[in-house]
Amino acid sequence: QVQLVESGGGLVQAGGSLRISCEVSGIIFRQYAMAWYRQGLGKQRELVATIFGTVTNYKDSVKGRFTISRDDAKNTVYLQMNSLQPEDTAVYYCNYPTARESDYWGQGTQVTVSS
Repeated sequence: QVQLVESGGGLVQAGGSLRISCEVSGIIFRQYAMAWYRQGLGKQRELVATIFGTVTNYKDSVKGRFTISRDDAKNTVYLQMNSLQPEDTAVYYCNYPTARESDYWGQGTQVTVSS
């Protein structure tokens, strides 16, 4: 069964950068597409970025600012976030691109952007 452990969040000023990580276990990682999601306070969880092999896709509002990547040797997916804005404040989660709310989710990592 998949296990997802997100880390690397924190408090950053607007315009700053953070890289968050998600260590994945319990699956043959390289065979799966992965994604980053986020959930702001009082908001629904939303898909931010996906990666399958070297193919990536992004939510429009983060294009050009966020970069998703993966290291199959380390079973880890990353999200490099640049030019962060207060509206990026959320708990960030990794999962499959097809994950549903009823599926297993990790604890997430909090990203807070101050203005």
